[in-house]
Amino acid sequence: MSIFTALLALTFVVVPLDDRPVTLQLPRMLGGIAGVTIATPPRAVLGRYLRFGDPDAIARWLRAEAPADAAAFIVSTDMLAYGGLIASRTPATPEFLALSRLRELAAFRLTRPRAGFAAFGTVMRLAPTGVPDAGAAAGFFAAAPIWPLIQQYANLPDPPSTAADIATAARLRREAGPALDEYLETRTRDRCVDLFALQLVAEHSFDRLILGQDDAGPVGLHLRDLAALRGYLDRWGLNARASIEPGADELAMALVGAALAHQAAFMPRVRVVYSRTGGGSLQDPLEFAPIDTTVDALIGTSGGRRADEAVDPDIDLFVRLPGTSAADQTAFVDAIQDDVRRGRLAAVADLTFLAQDDIGQQRGLVDELLERGIAGSIAAFASWNTTANTLGTTIPEAIAVAAGVRMGSYDPRAHAQFMLDRYADDYAFHDFTRPVLNAWLSDQGVSDHTYLLPEVAEQTNWRNRADLWPRSLALLAQIYPQYADGGLTITLPWDRTFETELDVRLSAQTK
Repeated sequence: MSIFTALLALTFVVVPLDDRPVTLQLPRMLGGIAGVTIATPPRAVLGRYLRFGDPDAIARWLRAEAPADAAAFIVSTDMLAYGGLIASRTPATPEFLALSRLRELAAFRLTRPRAGFAAFGTVMRLAPTGVPDAGAAAGFFAAAPIWPLIQQYANLPDPPSTAADIATAARLRREAGPALDEYLETRTRDRCVDLFALQLVAEHSFDRLILGQDDAGPVGLHLRDLAALRGYLDRWGLNARASIEPGADELAMALVGAALAHQAAFMPRVRVVYSRTGGGSLQDPLEFAPIDTTVDALIGTSGGRRADEAVDPDIDLFVRLPGTSAADQTAFVDAIQDDVRRGRLAAVADLTFLAQDDIGQQRGLVDELLERGIAGSIAAFASWNTTANTLGTTIPEAIAVAAGVRMGSYDPRAHAQFMLDRYADDYAFHDFTRPVLNAWLSDQGVSDHTYLLPEVAEQTNWRNRADLWPRSLALLAQIYPQYADGGLTITLPWDRTFETELDVRLSAQTK
């Protein structure tokens, strides 16, 4: 077998956080860029939105069906303990069962001693899953109007110190009723499970563990959890093999990036370029640390090292921030274009979604990349939801390109598919199609877009395809004229308008 054939046969196993595109589809596509197969459990056992995954079925799949020769295992502790991210926010799973499932995972790892084994979990966010008390969501844990009350309570200083905060906490406790106690018990359970996952690291059951703080800012009940977890990290000297950082949905991609860098036997140097002075000190309201801290964490988690002073880094990470002046914007895009002309790997993370009420600002960077004709020549692009989500997509993608080139297994078509998926989703869907869908729903009297009843969801799904399809094909023609559409499908993966799913398949353009 040739070295190239051996690399093509390389396989990683990923047990995702849930079945959303960013957690299931993108890690698989990421591996494809570097010519690596990503094996995942059958989608049916991963659940869908309010229907939780089946941890026991996934454990059986790992033992009996997952590729025995996989070089790396990347596993969501939330999926294997509870049945996914949404399940982890509910009291449905007793603590003893969650712990026993993780112990079973540790026992499984003993049967794959030669493979790398990384796990990732989440520190529970402050808000329960917000859905209306309607349709299949009726009776769901803390459904409206309860979840906003719990969210307000959880965002108070812990403990409340001012008279106003104490009075607010007392009022919210009365109004939320028993659901608040269930929520607090769920937080305690999740913290205990995360501590047990750290114990498994100390026992060398996992080579690495990343705990991502799901949506939460600098104040709230999560600080107690973070303090307990950090105390354990320090006490047991685990900081070299475990970490706590902002984010959740991107962690599988980051660990795939790290596994690819490991297989390529290098630690890519990443230079960070912000679009304006002081950009790294800004803070995403859904994260507990400034942007620069998140950048540092995700470079390391993804298998790289930061090298801002390097003359010739492996990757330039360009981070666009809201409030960038016109002059700074021009200089920023000029620097990206210069990288493209010199054949350097330019990774672009656009964080202007933080300017929530300025759609023009959100569209501006991609518009300019398209106008200059360089959108298809950069190594990576993302712009969605939170700072960690965006960086945790952009950095691993660039590392996948670098690793693939280094191993001789880089697949340019798979890379184009990933990039087109990002442009169609993060730009066309979020900046154009999604506002149209939400406006139409509001006109129909549907004000809550977090859970759509079946008939409304079906109509919304159709409208999403009708609007996004031509936009996606136009982007394909403009960015990648060397490829043709080989079968594009567009769906709403969950019954809401928060995200879309594209299955991008490109074929060589025939003359």
